[in-house]
Order: sequence, then C-alpha cells, then structure tokens
Amino acid sequence: MSSYVSSTLSNSSDPTEPTEPTEPRDPSGPAEPAGARRAARPPARRRRGRRPPHTPLNPRPSIPLTLVTGLVLLYTLLPLAWLLVNATKDQQGLLDSFGLWFAEDFDLWGNISRTLSYDDGVFVRWLTNTLLYVVAGAGGATVLSVLGGYALAKYEFPGRRAVFAVVIGAVAVPGTALAVPTFLMFSNMGLTNTPWAVIVPSLISPFGLYLMWVFAAEAVPSELLEAARIDGSGELRTFFRIALPLLMPGTVTVLLFSMVATWNNYFLPLIMIKDPDWYPLTLGLNAWNAQAQTAGGEAVFDLVITGSLLTIAPIIAIFLLLQRYWQSGLAAGSVKE
Repeated sequence: MSSYVSSTLSNSSDPTEPTEPTEPRDPSGPAEPAGARRAARPPARRRRGRRPPHTPLNPRPSIPLTLVTGLVLLYTLLPLAWLLVNATKDQQGLLDSFGLWFAEDFDLWGNISRTLSYDDGVFVRWLTNTLLYVVAGAGGATVLSVLGGYALAKYEFPGRRAVFAVVIGAVAVPGTALAVPTFLMFSNMGLTNTPWAVIVPSLISPFGLYLMWVFAAEAVPSELLEAARIDGSGELRTFFRIALPLLMPGTVTVLLFSMVATWNNYFLPLIMIKDPDWYPLTLGLNAWNAQAQTAGGEAVFDLVITGSLLTIAPIIAIFLLLQRYWQSGLAAGSVKE
C-alpha cells in the first residue's frame, strides 16, 4: 500500500506548474521515465525572464541616435544653464569667474531686486507692455484662427479653394518682408508709436489658421455635428458645446505658438515704437545692453542677464501648465465607423 502511494505521488504533476498536452505513446515502446518530460522543459522562471523580440513597435536601441539626441539636448539646455548660473553673479563676478560655474558671491536675489527697481522700475513697465501685447495680440490671433479654421474645415462655400491657396501663400511669406509695408500703412493711419502698431499685426496668424483648419477637419467628426443639428442644436451652441472641447488641444498649440512669437517679437516693435514707455521686454533689454557702448553710459550686464532670466520664466511656466491639454487630446476626434 505504501509503495502504491509513493509511486502515485511521484508520477503526479505539481498543480502550481502549467500543464502541457501529452502525445499518445506507443504501448509497445519503452516506458518514458516519470520526470523526463519535466526535465526537458525549460524552467518557467527562465521563460518569463526572456526579453521580447525586437519588432517595429519595439525597435532595437540605436547608439548613434542616442548620441545625437544627447547632443541636441545638451545644445538646448546649455544656454539655459549659462543664463541661470550667470544670473547669480554681480557685475564684477561676471568678469572674474568662469561662465559655466558660480562665483564666490551668490547674488541672485540682489540682481532680481536691482533689475525690478533700476531706472525707476522701467523693467516692470516693459513687462506690463509685453503682457498687453501677448494677451491682446496672441489671444486675438488664437480666437480668429479657431473660428476661421473651424469654418473652413466644416462648411462648404464658394471660393473655399481660393482661400486655401491664399493661406498657404501667406504661410510661405516671412514676416520681415511685410514689416516695411506694414510700417508705411500704419504711418499713414497715424498708429505708429502706439500699442496698436504691435497688437493689430499680431492678430493675423496664417500658420495658426492653417493648423486649426487641418486639426478641425480631423478632430471634429462631421457625423457628430449632423447628429447635433438633427437634435435641434444651433450652430453657435454646437460649436461651443461640441466642437470647441474637441478643438482644445489644437487651440492650446496655436495659443502657445502665438504667445512665443509675440513675446519674442523684436523686429516689429523696433520699427513701430520709439517711445521707451511702450517698449516690450525685447527692446528694453537691448537698450540696457547698448548703454555700455554709449558715451557716459552705465554697463549693466548683470541686470541684462537677470532680466533675460525673468523674461523666459513665464514662458516656461505656461508650457508646463498647458502641456496636459496635449496629453488629453491624443484620442480626440476618434469615431467608430
């Protein structure tokens, strides 16, 4: 009895291991040992630890591509690191220390205080002007791009192809080529040396219009709009309640592009504005930098560097705050046919 139980236990398989289908054996052949099949099979732990094969969805890591990406990342972050390090130095520390390392005296907060109070706080005035140009110019350009792109993508009307050709042509024309004609037109209208000379040209964004046109054509299903119209929804309600949430990722993209272009705009304010009270930050910091080259001018390179750091800080913060809209819009526009 005990020998029968021990032989039964030795031939039984472990319930925790996966079972495999057995093939019928020839009764006339020799008997297979009890643990032969289990010994020939590789351990389950080793099978689970194997790496998956490389496929187009799981490509093999490329060392040259990794090195190129690292060089691009270094090229991008090195100027920011230089700006952050040198914003902690005073005027003498900029001249006596290595550019990519800190000086003996950490003077970041003192530099920020002097930048905001220098020349009766004109930096704050320039910052306010820049915010005005961005809110009115970039905000207006985004609204016009969203409305125009949605209308061109979802409505049929005569001349639609001609409008498309004009938009593509306007994208190909650089803004500097239109600066002189724009200045002559605003000069005849008496709008130069006023905020309108910067705000009104910033309202036109051919690239933003084209981007919203393409995005609205894919992100807003026509079937969804037809269903809303059948249910009795008006065009404005359909746009604000149905289309606009689907257009949010593209809207944020156009807004960020317009904001960066307006925030960093230098050439247009240079030819339009002569009054320092209406300078944006780009012209103001350039005026501070040019002081050292004038007779009797004061060199304030430490304030120029600190002001540049304060100038890019809002843009970085806005990018970090609005990036979630891109992530939420990855599946926007998907529709089951």
